[in-house]
Amino acid sequence: MSSVPERSEIDEEYTWDLESIYTSDDDWEAAYEAVAERVAELEAYEGEATDDAETLQTVLELRDEIMREVSTVFSYARMRSDEDTTDQEYQAMSARAQSLAADAQSAASFIEPELQDLTREEFESMVDEEPGLETYDHYVDDVLRMKPHTRSAEVEALLADLSEVTGATGEVYNMLSNADMSFPTVEDPSGESVEITQSNFVNLLKRPDREFRREVYEGYFDEWSDVRNTVAASYKNSVKADVKMAQARNYDTAREAALDGPNVPVDVYDNLVDSVNDNLDKLHHHAELKREALEVDELQMWDLYMPLTADEGPDVEYDQATEYIVDALEPLGEEYQSRVAEGLESQWVDVYENEGKQSGAYSGGTYDTQPFILMNYQDDISSMYTLAHELGHSMHSELTKEEQPYVYSDYEIFVAEVASTVNEALLTNHLLETVEDPDFRKHVLNEFLERVRSTLYRQTLFAEFEHEAHRLEEEGEPLTADRLDEIYGGLKERYYEPAEIDDRIPREWMRIPHFYRAFYVYQYSTGISAALAIVDGIDENGADAAEDYLEFLRRGSREYPLELLRVAGVDMSSSEPIDRALETYGRRLEQLDDLLT
Repeated sequence: MSSVPERSEIDEEYTWDLESIYTSDDDWEAAYEAVAERVAELEAYEGEATDDAETLQTVLELRDEIMREVSTVFSYARMRSDEDTTDQEYQAMSARAQSLAADAQSAASFIEPELQDLTREEFESMVDEEPGLETYDHYVDDVLRMKPHTRSAEVEALLADLSEVTGATGEVYNMLSNADMSFPTVEDPSGESVEITQSNFVNLLKRPDREFRREVYEGYFDEWSDVRNTVAASYKNSVKADVKMAQARNYDTAREAALDGPNVPVDVYDNLVDSVNDNLDKLHHHAELKREALEVDELQMWDLYMPLTADEGPDVEYDQATEYIVDALEPLGEEYQSRVAEGLESQWVDVYENEGKQSGAYSGGTYDTQPFILMNYQDDISSMYTLAHELGHSMHSELTKEEQPYVYSDYEIFVAEVASTVNEALLTNHLLETVEDPDFRKHVLNEFLERVRSTLYRQTLFAEFEHEAHRLEEEGEPLTADRLDEIYGGLKERYYEPAEIDDRIPREWMRIPHFYRAFYVYQYSTGISAALAIVDGIDENGADAAEDYLEFLRRGSREYPLELLRVAGVDMSSSEPIDRALETYGRRLEQLDDLLT
């Protein structure tokens, strides 16, 4: 019987070192109480923040100090809860930390409306009086830019207080999908029982036995059908909250509001969707090659994750994966390489799946901690790439916090997904250049193609789905489970035209947790496009291009995303990087096609 181990069964060296933050939960409690008391210090300055330069500097520095402490308290509680989402004690701790974060945001909510009473010239005069305010120049520029969408201090405080409520749908969904839902156990061709989980579902769809894949696929999605109306209600209210918050801030649409935060024009979103739709023929060709490789009359939805090599691929144990990754990062310089190697040896990573563990993967930690990476490593090439991806996020954070003050450490997702995907592209290049085994090389090339398919194409499909869902809500149309299925099923039919669209795949939207962060997923698509352009530049220009890229990482959020990417040599205001990435996808697809014939 194949089963997921309890956390206590995982060797300590393969778990993250949360004791480096707080040595015990009692220490966390003390830190929580201490910073909770400090939150009130901010409120004392309400109505006085911009009275003079000295007060403004005091207020901004105090806010940063408090937010740094709150973020560490929150991060620890969240990660403890993610170790086992069924642990009620850590769920309660995480909820308290979330409430504390909301309280801190509420206490600080008066700052930006008061800053917006200043003119640019008045702020510059304050900088002359208190040179320390120069640190906040870009931050203030951003605040002043948002003045048309910022409400009074009273309303901003109310909106901050409501953040915990408006974000509740995501928490409900997370508890449902990770803690309360259970999926069937199926028997594989060897007679072994295999428990389907959120973490291993896609991996099971790569098994060579087609009937087994069908059984996994149907069993998994049939479980979702039992909670279909619950998930639809959850997502409907998440969309409604996005729309209401956008309206509260004087935006015409929720999409405009989401993209305006990082100062990304909606044209960037539209360019992405247009370029991808203009290149669906390449995705259709990929699907047709899968059908031929599988030697079937029709490609079914449970066939989509099968590699073109028609088997599961080689095992890549975790320790081997870390070696490949570190070697692949050589073009970024010895210092970058050694930092990654040291981190991997210092328990940055919580490696393996355990009972109740949060599914998926992420890079966490705070300005005052080491990075922490949650994985559910499955001993395969895909997991190796995911590890490389998350290490890109972690190193971005490390380089940023070394060079930037706290106010610029929380870089925008638009640029964050570049760092992660640069690592993936470098790993692909390294493996194709150094590994001689032809089967391994085919699987690496297949992994590259699947990453582009699932990132550039699939995430753009998701982007179209959530854009349409929000548009319907904004126009007053009801978002029922049937309507959401209809939207998603229609997109799936267009994107995967050569495949058979069955009656289960329209429910796939229900299993995507990223939809609870509105207009987030498109940045994976723009990110991979920018990353491939950066790696091309490093291949062509060597150390100089690598240094430009590292400088981009070091700048954190000190500039707006499109400006930052120009430092790395990429212009995302045009469709050129997207079109080039799609050309690379097509070229690699032909390359693997030739190897297989």
